Amino acid sequence: MSLFRKKSVAEMLAIENAKPLKKDLGAFDLTMLGIGAIVGTGIFVLTGVAAAKHAGPALVLSFILSGLACAFAALCYAEFASTLPISGSAYTYSYATFGELFAWILGWDLILEYGLASSAVASGWSGYFQGLLAGFGIHFPTAITSAYDPAKGTFIDVPAIIIVFILTALLTRGIRQSARINSVMVLIKLAVVILFIAVGAWYVKPSNWTPFMPFGFSGVATGAATVFFAYIGFDAVSTAAEEVRNPKRDMPIGIIASLGIATVLYIVVSLILTGIVPYTELNVKNPVAFALNYIHQDWVAGFVSLGAIIGITTVLLVMLYGQSRLFYAISRDGLLPKVFSRVNKKTQTPVVNSWVIAVLVSIFAGIVPLNKLAELTNIGTLFAFITVSIGIMVLRKTQPNLKRGFKVPFVPLIPILAIVFCAYLIIQLPLMTWEAFGIWLVLGLIIFFTYSRKHSTLNGKEESSKKVG
Repeated sequence: MSLFRKKSVAEMLAIENAKPLKKDLGAFDLTMLGIGAIVGTGIFVLTGVAAAKHAGPALVLSFILSGLACAFAALCYAEFASTLPISGSAYTYSYATFGELFAWILGWDLILEYGLASSAVASGWSGYFQGLLAGFGIHFPTAITSAYDPAKGTFIDVPAIIIVFILTALLTRGIRQSARINSVMVLIKLAVVILFIAVGAWYVKPSNWTPFMPFGFSGVATGAATVFFAYIGFDAVSTAAEEVRNPKRDMPIGIIASLGIATVLYIVVSLILTGIVPYTELNVKNPVAFALNYIHQDWVAGFVSLGAIIGITTVLLVMLYGQSRLFYAISRDGLLPKVFSRVNKKTQTPVVNSWVIAVLVSIFAGIVPLNKLAELTNIGTLFAFITVSIGIMVLRKTQPNLKRGFKVPFVPLIPILAIVFCAYLIIQLPLMTWEAFGIWLVLGLIIFFTYSRKHSTLNGKEESSKKVG
C-alpha cells in the first residue's frame, strides 16, 4: 500500500460532475466570500498592534510584503482551482500532485488553520460585541465574558459560543442564503472602511510618518508575519469550488479580485491610520475607531465599531464554511469518518459535519485565551501556500497538456517567488510556534497510520486493480 498513491485528475473531475453539492455561486459571490474572509480582523484589530510594536509607520510595507507573498500564492491557487474545481483547497490539490500522505498532511494542517482561526475570530467578535453593548450600559456577568482566566474572574466566553452556533445554523440552511447574507454584510463593511478613508484622509499629518521605520527592516518583516493573519481568507474561496456554476472562469476571478481589493484597502487604511495617530499610541484593540476618536470624529467611530462587528462576523462565517467543506472533502476520501461527508438532501449541505465543527470551535473559542488560539494559524497557512506553489511546478511538468481554465504566468518564476516570500515570513515566527506545529503534525501522522490509511477509498481501487491483474 503506497504512501504516495494519487487520485487522477479524471477521478477528481468525475466527483465535480457528480454534483453532490448544490452549484449556486458565481464570480461576484466568490469575490464577496473572499473579501468577507480577508477584510475584518486585519483592518479592525491587527493594524494598531503591528504598528505600535513592530513596524511603526512602515506598517504599509508590512502589508505590501505580506500582500506580495499572498499574490504569488493566489495565482497558484487560481490555476489549481480552475483545473480541479473540487472542495478541499490545498488538500485536494496535493492529492493529485504529491499523493495521499502529503494530501493528509496538508488536510491536517488546514484543519488546524481553519479551526483555530474560527475560534480566534469568534473570541475577537465577542470582545467587539461586548464593547458595543457597554456603550449602551449593557454588561454581561464577568464570569461569562471571556475564556478561562481565574485572575480576571472569567471562566467561559458565552458570546463567542453563541455567534458560532448562530452562523452554523445559517450555513446549514444552504449556500445560496449564506452567500446572500454574506454579500450584504460585506458591502456594509466596505462602506464603513471607505467612510474611514474619506474622513481620516483630511486629518493626516505627514510628521506622524517620521521616523518611518523606527524598528528597522526586521520590524517590518515581523509586522508582515503578524498581519499575514489578515490575508489568509482567500484560501477559503477555493474550498467553494464544487458549489460554483462555472468554476473554470469564476474561481480565478474570485480569488484574485478579493485579494486585490483587500490589499489596496489595507495599504490605504494603514497609511491613513499612522498618519492620524502617532504609532506609539496605536497599541489598542480597536485602532480604527480609536483613531477617529483621536480626531474627535466620534460619530464616525460609532459606525466603524458597528462595521467592525459586521466585518468580523463575515470572517467567521467564511472560516466556518471553509472548515466544513474541508472536512467534507477529507471524509469523502475515507481519511476521516464518513459522517463528515453526509449531505442533507433538502439543503444540499453537510449538516452533521457543520454542527460537529460548531461544537469544537465553540469549545476552543469559549475556553482557550485568544492569544493562544492565534499562535499556530499563520504557520499552517504559510505551509499550505508553499506546498501549493511547489505543486504548480510539479503538475506543469507531470501533466503539461492538462486543460487549465487559468494558467500562472512566468512559471517557474511566480511559484518560486511565492515560496521565497512565504518561507521568509515563516522563518520570522517564534520557535514555540514551530514546536507546537510539529506536535500537531506528529498527532496527524498517528491518526493517518492508525485510521486514515486503512479506511481510504483508494484501498478498494487497489484491490480491484489486483483482481483485474
